[in-house]
Amino acid sequence: MNEIEVPQLDDVRAALERTRQHLHHTPLVHSRTLSDWLGYQVYLKCENLQKTGSFKPRGGLNRISTLPAELRDRGVITISAGNHAQGVAYAAATLQVPAVIVMPEDAVPSKVEAARSYGAECVLHGDVHAAFEKLRELQESRGLTLVHPFDDPMLVAGHGTVGWEINEDLSRVDAVVCGIGGGGLIAGIATAMRELTPGVRIFGVEPEGAATMSEALAAGAVVRLSDLDTIADGLAPPFVGELNLKIVQSSVEAVVKVSDDAIRRAMRVILERTKMLAEPAGAAALAALLEGQLSIEPGSVVAVILSGGNVDLARLPDLINAPER
Repeated sequence: MNEIEVPQLDDVRAALERTRQHLHHTPLVHSRTLSDWLGYQVYLKCENLQKTGSFKPRGGLNRISTLPAELRDRGVITISAGNHAQGVAYAAATLQVPAVIVMPEDAVPSKVEAARSYGAECVLHGDVHAAFEKLRELQESRGLTLVHPFDDPMLVAGHGTVGWEINEDLSRVDAVVCGIGGGGLIAGIATAMRELTPGVRIFGVEPEGAATMSEALAAGAVVRLSDLDTIADGLAPPFVGELNLKIVQSSVEAVVKVSDDAIRRAMRVILERTKMLAEPAGAAALAALLEGQLSIEPGSVVAVILSGGNVDLARLPDLINAPER
């Protein structure tokens, strides 16, 4: 088996230089209310305010920027339920590269239209498993370069710029809490912060109905799940990346699971208390804190990643109306 290429801090630094002119340095907002409730200082890293409404353009821009000119000219392809689609579409448009996005037929319509608005060709096909097969077919027939949704060292390095910015904005950070889908974001943050902030505790959070990283950690290898059931579509790929699993194994203290109702409650808290909208995937990290699932010492400084804010407004009432405990 080939050795997995693991990005380093220098790769994150290079990604920052390549991408910063096209992206926001997103706010890191202190919440007095959440800090009082939880007993430690809570800062929200607002990737819901990033270009396209999520962290995804960070990795997409870095990956496409590092492709040789001849591959850029042919175009890129990816698969996504939404946020990665928009991130790659935005990155490709910014760098003037053709892009094809394969999406499951049940993808959130607003996310499909958003990807198309950046000029990408969107192909809707079957469920997530059938969509992966369609991806391989189109990649081969058209000679396109894959921009993997989560399992690529340059993608991970691009996402690591989130951790770099946290380090720039906070003189002290004791813990970072991040949602996990394919694992690219938490792997990038860990890559940056394990060197920039030695001793920082990194925690991952995933939905109970799509616990791919938990399954992989238990098995010691990537596990493909056939049954995914969660409102957090951005955290529901059928498997995690091999690269990301390796980084999580070495650099993430714990991965916990949260229910959909806990995610709904967290979305409502974010909306009521901070006046910001987080999608279910973006609210999962805070859900774990509100549910008391992480052992964090009182007085700690905690950065919570709001990874995205792309919500289909027609679904919003259902998404924020969780049963009271």
